Amino acid sequence: MDKNCSIYVAGHNGMAGSAILRRLQKENFSNLHTASHQALDLSEQSAVRQFFKAKKIDYVVLAAAKVGGIHANNTYPAEFIYQNLMIESNVIHEAWRAGVNRLIFLASSCIYPRLSAQPMVESALLSGHLEPTNEPYAVAKIAGIKMCESYNRQYGTHYRSLMPTNLYGPGDNFHLENSHVIAALLRRFHDAREAKQPQVKIWGSGKVKREFLHVDDLASACVHIMSLDDDLYDASLSAQQSHINVGSGKDITIADCARLISKIVGYQGEIVFDTSKPDGTPRKLLDISLIKKLGWQPEIDLEQGLTSAYQWFVENHDYFRGS
Repeated sequence: MDKNCSIYVAGHNGMAGSAILRRLQKENFSNLHTASHQALDLSEQSAVRQFFKAKKIDYVVLAAAKVGGIHANNTYPAEFIYQNLMIESNVIHEAWRAGVNRLIFLASSCIYPRLSAQPMVESALLSGHLEPTNEPYAVAKIAGIKMCESYNRQYGTHYRSLMPTNLYGPGDNFHLENSHVIAALLRRFHDAREAKQPQVKIWGSGKVKREFLHVDDLASACVHIMSLDDDLYDASLSAQQSHINVGSGKDITIADCARLISKIVGYQGEIVFDTSKPDGTPRKLLDISLIKKLGWQPEIDLEQGLTSAYQWFVENHDYFRGS
């Protein structure tokens, strides 16, 4: 890839988008475009169309999305399906209209059936029922994958979809109710330590397993796949199964993850599991053999990543007060 090519990172203020932008800057890509939500509402087709008309974009990284944990997905299902469908439809279609030939679409491991065989391979997509708690979000992301495939088949574009596992790291949302599991646990243990609370209550049994990937590893995967030779990419995938898993290749129980986070935070009280709350999918481990075959593998182990994520939270703690 030419380091001077024009790249638009949609969602650059989010955790994934900001990490991708940092990675591109680190690798000396110089012609980078961003737009805040206030400047460009990606759910408005006319605004997106005007943006692509005004800019000469060569590559798009579509990291913009409405995201959240179990509570948020359960509480706001209409917002999750509507906003994600609108964002991806507008960006993918208007990128094509503007002649953009290369696009990276970020989906999520929740696209796979709830009871998929573990680890989950790319071919498991659409082979069973989705997890009910995040079905609207998953349906929207599946639509985005199929939209990319459809434009590739009909128009000869090179739109590529990546399926990250559960992400964490700098830029995460640490809201007490609407955050993902890692951010929620870091915040909860930190607040409990500060308030000298005798116990921390965790949703669910703690027995389910989750895989976690540091967002900087995802960013390196995005740039790697975006830069990949077309012949190599096409030889490794098929026209109607063109998405790629991105994960750490390892999972951990929520209970063990909570204990590790409590150690990192320095909380010494009791951990209590609230079994009246939902666990969600029993296990979500991605098979990452395909992306390894394509020349990428993760570098940040969980304890190292959690330590740096907690340090970032502490440095930005004032921003999250009251949320």
